[in-house]
Amino acid sequence: MRKFFFSSEILTTGLAIFSMFFGAGNLMFPIRIGLESGDKLAWAITGFLLSALLIPLAALIAIILFQGDYRLFFMRLGRIPGFFFIFFCTSIAGPLIAMPRIVTLSYIMISPFIPQMSLFVFSILFLFITFLATYKENKIVDFLGTFISPLLLFSLIIIIAKGYFTSSLVTTTDETTLTAFWKSFVVGYKTLDILAGILFSSIVITILQKNYSSPGKPNFQKLAFMSFQSGLIGIGLLGLVYIGLSYLGAYHGHGLEYINEGELFSTISFRVLGSHGAFIIATAVLMACYSTIIALAAVYAEFLNTQISNDKLGYIPALGITLALTMIPSNFGLAAILEFSAPIIIIGYPALIAITLCNIAYKIFNFKPIKIPVALTLLMSLILYFS
Repeated sequence: MRKFFFSSEILTTGLAIFSMFFGAGNLMFPIRIGLESGDKLAWAITGFLLSALLIPLAALIAIILFQGDYRLFFMRLGRIPGFFFIFFCTSIAGPLIAMPRIVTLSYIMISPFIPQMSLFVFSILFLFITFLATYKENKIVDFLGTFISPLLLFSLIIIIAKGYFTSSLVTTTDETTLTAFWKSFVVGYKTLDILAGILFSSIVITILQKNYSSPGKPNFQKLAFMSFQSGLIGIGLLGLVYIGLSYLGAYHGHGLEYINEGELFSTISFRVLGSHGAFIIATAVLMACYSTIIALAAVYAEFLNTQISNDKLGYIPALGITLALTMIPSNFGLAAILEFSAPIIIIGYPALIAITLCNIAYKIFNFKPIKIPVALTLLMSLILYFS
């Protein structure tokens, strides 16, 4: 058992899960939390970790219980509502919000290194490289776990470690501990990691099934065990990085309260490493961006091919369409994307949590109600948002 836990496929898959989850937004939000909470950091990061880690872990467990099939996961709501939620989740995680957010945030973070390049040209190059890394779907987990994730982790560790040993006084805030906790809990929604837990876990389990099961004889118990342990590795690493980034914000964010969200990580990283650390900073940003957009592009392309075209389109053409659709909102800029996405996330996210918890209860305790709890959750979210 001990040997199996540390097997290379579990470690590689765990690193891949970490890199899938850790996108450009995950660089931005923990640092902002540390900056704004300051001396209330312990309370703030606790709230953030509850929503940004435990909820995605619950989604991972739920998808494992449904043997990697997110369609069955949503179809418990009924055929039409289930398809609506699948379309909603894949679109939010795909070319409507998450993928354009990655492109625009990447541009803002990288623009100091390429001052002459426009957002339009950058988005074309960025998405073309994404296509090259994504067109072989069955190689995505190995590519992320073997190459991108180690580079991402190594660069982040250097920045966080240097920041820890060179920290100054912590920023101060007038917020109460309860306010810091609750605000950070809500910010955890914005990572969109429950979507990652649902959609990425499905891809991981499917690929593990193809790579490590005998043809026609999938061992779902073994796959579930591998997936859960890989998920613990990935989410555990995610939590450690969140804590480190929030520390950077609290101890190195003096005077940066009103800086643009997209510039915050780069600005603080330059404070920590100086101009000589430009290569490390650029590596961290690019690896964080590519790791997530690769997985998101694969999810949406698979959705277009299997659910919309009934396998008539083909994966590679669907991938091309996905990246072309992403181009459109990407060029509206980060501020417009964040403003547009805020109400969608705040209203829709609690419903996804309700679906996840109901499905776990269904598989473990045979708890059958799901439509009424989800409808009530949506209603309460609407009331709270507009009140």
